[in-house]
Amino acid sequence: MIRRAVGLLLLMGLASSWGWIRDSAPATLLGALLGALTWLAFDSVRAYRFLNWLGKADLDRTPRLSGLWGELTDRSRKLVKKLEKKAQNSDDRLEDFLAAIQASPNGVVLLDASSRIEWCNLTAAQHLGFDPQRDLGQYVRNMVRHPVFTAYMEAGDFRHEIQFDGPGQRPSQPSKISLQIHPYGKKRRLMMTRDVTAVQLAEAMRRDFVANVSHEIRTPLTVLSGFVETMQSIPLEEEDRQRYLGLMSQQAQRMQTLVSDLLTLSRLEGSPAPGPGEWVDATELAQHVVQEAIGLSAAIARPVHAVALEPGPRFWVSGVKTELLSAMSNLLSNAVRYTPAGGSIRAGWRLLDDGTGEFFVRDSGPGIAAEHLPRLTERFYRVDRSRSRETGGTGLGLAIVKHVTQRHGGQVQVQSVVGEGSTFVISLPPSRVRQHAIG
Repeated sequence: MIRRAVGLLLLMGLASSWGWIRDSAPATLLGALLGALTWLAFDSVRAYRFLNWLGKADLDRTPRLSGLWGELTDRSRKLVKKLEKKAQNSDDRLEDFLAAIQASPNGVVLLDASSRIEWCNLTAAQHLGFDPQRDLGQYVRNMVRHPVFTAYMEAGDFRHEIQFDGPGQRPSQPSKISLQIHPYGKKRRLMMTRDVTAVQLAEAMRRDFVANVSHEIRTPLTVLSGFVETMQSIPLEEEDRQRYLGLMSQQAQRMQTLVSDLLTLSRLEGSPAPGPGEWVDATELAQHVVQEAIGLSAAIARPVHAVALEPGPRFWVSGVKTELLSAMSNLLSNAVRYTPAGGSIRAGWRLLDDGTGEFFVRDSGPGIAAEHLPRLTERFYRVDRSRSRETGGTGLGLAIVKHVTQRHGGQVQVQSVVGEGSTFVISLPPSRVRQHAIG
């Protein structure tokens, strides 16, 4: 300010010196006035250039000004740079925040005071069936037309979540969406969605599992308690006594087998997948389970089944030996239990061109209808419940086969035609198969 005042006074002094030289007061005053007007004109030009630049905030074209306006220009340029950097940092943080929300497994929808969509992530769009770009600004009620959601919005009580069917669901692929609204800001709302299909299925599986286990255990317990009560209250001949004890032993063995299979499944589901493990002769595994199947057939069938091991290539497989034996044995025991007495059962290994090793069990049983094939490996799923109970099955054998096979990186395949028998196959990947012995 001092420099500006000095500059003004100097210009006025120079302009009034003409009148001072002529010793004329009016001329001196007029000269001072003209000097002040000239200084004001130049200052106005500089002020205009500064304000024009400030309005455009073009840092690449900073005007060259001196004095106070030059200082203001320099400071303003630094301040604008600082503000631009701060704004850029804010934009970057906002982008990171939106990217994090975009990657969230939960759906997020921002609604304005009128319940119009301001922003949403892709997850929410998939959950609710709308386009995250095209449908911005649309009323959310027009986009989600489920009656449960409509009633939820009209009630205005958002303290609890709601659940409804997902968009475009099919009976074979049901989906369930959980949604809750959280008010925030000035009448704005945050809408959160979650796909709870897996949770619903897990809960249904848990209920079915408990019901099935309870049912499977209740039946032999009822038989046992009935025989115990009979033996306690009625004098029996030795022959009847022995027959009752035999039936009781059979039911106790059935419960023991069920508990053993449940423990096996629990261990398989709760332990990490096996590493390379030991290398085992595939033919020796097959011979072992075939001998078990022959013994089982001799115990439950008259005439016995024709169980045979088909010859195949000699190779080694890698994995947990006990688990592989359990899976292979379950396939053969199922074939024995469900194939009529005197039927034919063939088992063996084969090696595919890509190096995959396959263990197969082929029987001449009644076969399985196509609608049952996708569910065969579910726990306690039975095609014929009465037949499986007659033969002592627990309904867990194929579930164990599936878990063992998947833990070894393989898959289970089933081919069956009603009246022509069935073929069950355990496929192991080439990484677990060798055509020569491993040290």
